[in-house]
Amino acid sequence: MKLPESQVAVLRAASANDARSIDRLADETGLKPETVTGAVFELEDEGLVTVEESTDETVTLTDEAREYLADGLPEVRLYEAALDAGADDDPAQMGRVIGQSGLEGPQVDIALSNYARKGYGTIESGEITADPDADPESDAEASALAALDAGDSVAGADVLDQLQSRGLAELSESTVRSVTLTDEGVTAMMEGVETAETVGQLTPEMLTSGEWRDVEFAEYNVEADAERIDGGKTHILRQTANRVKDTLVGMGFEEMEGPHADAEFWINDCLFMPQDHPARTHWDQFALENPREIGKLPDDLVARVEDAHRNGVGEDGDGYHSPWTEEVARGIDLRGHTTSLSMRYLSGHEVGELEPPQRFFSVEKVYRNDTLDPTHLLEFYQIEGWVMAEDLSVRDLMGTFEEFYAQFGITDIEFKPHYNPYTEPSFELFGTHPTTGEMVEIGNSGMFREEVLEPLGVECDVMAWGLALERLLMLMYGFEDIRDVHGTLCDLDLLRETEVLH
Repeated sequence: MKLPESQVAVLRAASANDARSIDRLADETGLKPETVTGAVFELEDEGLVTVEESTDETVTLTDEAREYLADGLPEVRLYEAALDAGADDDPAQMGRVIGQSGLEGPQVDIALSNYARKGYGTIESGEITADPDADPESDAEASALAALDAGDSVAGADVLDQLQSRGLAELSESTVRSVTLTDEGVTAMMEGVETAETVGQLTPEMLTSGEWRDVEFAEYNVEADAERIDGGKTHILRQTANRVKDTLVGMGFEEMEGPHADAEFWINDCLFMPQDHPARTHWDQFALENPREIGKLPDDLVARVEDAHRNGVGEDGDGYHSPWTEEVARGIDLRGHTTSLSMRYLSGHEVGELEPPQRFFSVEKVYRNDTLDPTHLLEFYQIEGWVMAEDLSVRDLMGTFEEFYAQFGITDIEFKPHYNPYTEPSFELFGTHPTTGEMVEIGNSGMFREEVLEPLGVECDVMAWGLALERLLMLMYGFEDIRDVHGTLCDLDLLRETEVLH
């Protein structure tokens, strides 16, 4: 029997009594694993070998998990700090205990969400207690992390599922193929197998010399597994962003551009957001350390905005009666919404004074210190837009949304009244998730208040909105967790295999 060289090498390395993996056969033959795989499938078609497949599961720890291995789980650190504060005897102030624990940022929320779940104590009305009988040394999740780090298996699927849900462990699966000689394969080896002089690739030299007429070409198994090569392509988030831009341009809008890091004046003060508003604290915003302040603000506009905050606008205006300083207004933050661009454009600061009617939009990234969950990220894309014209109404705003979302096949938009410091009336937008059937908030909107428009020098109506691009993706593609499509934990296979909608 004559066979191609790779098949002969695999037959000689295989065994009738010992199932051998593709990797082992590759090591013994010196061939590439993909070459061995192709030869194995060809030999299987000839009845000379059998191939058995199994799934191998591998659990790996994330960087966050390794940080906890070094420092301890956040909930354990919180419990230990609570014990030090005497919370096992009397409730302690939660803020003081958190400060003593050394936890910062997202770790605080992680600790609080797992503290009571694990029975370490209670958290209520700003106070924390510690159960003296709790035993952090027997924490199942901490023990599982240590076992995985040591290369040991974890007993209990529930613990592993919990580690996965917390983003501390990642489970990957791979197919393992084992090869065994059949009786026919053994017989063929005993009778003798020779290497056929075959050619695997046609070359220019063969064509010019005519040698191709006299050689035997190797057969190719087009069903054999081959090495996967994924070419680059535009992310579906960017594709959708481009499609949103095309849609809005088609509706008569022009695009805005502006800085990602901007003065609080443009981000919040122009929007009639009081300087002591909770959303302007470090819990919601990211402040820059260098530089801390913007170099220049328009003095006349600053004066008008300050007056609106202090005294209100119009005969019935009353202002906020809360602290307002230009020092705060000059502070630089990462923008929490792209409405800062709207303020720059409406004020005439960016492109000069605008005469109605005008339509502008942006599809840009914004930054918020939110707790990560299936619908919230620390940075995401906002579809900002506004229309400046005479005699606008909420009916015009709702009609604009219905026309916009219909371009993406979404026709079941619902509206809910809402409060914003900068718009009145205001409402949120909701759409039905195609997989879960739940209502998902997809945006916020309203008519800009006179306290916003008058300092900017705008004398007509302006309707405005901020829509979430990622939430639009959820309604279009059925994703339940936006972290699957955006960020460091995104599902690459899902992104590669998702069919782009047009």
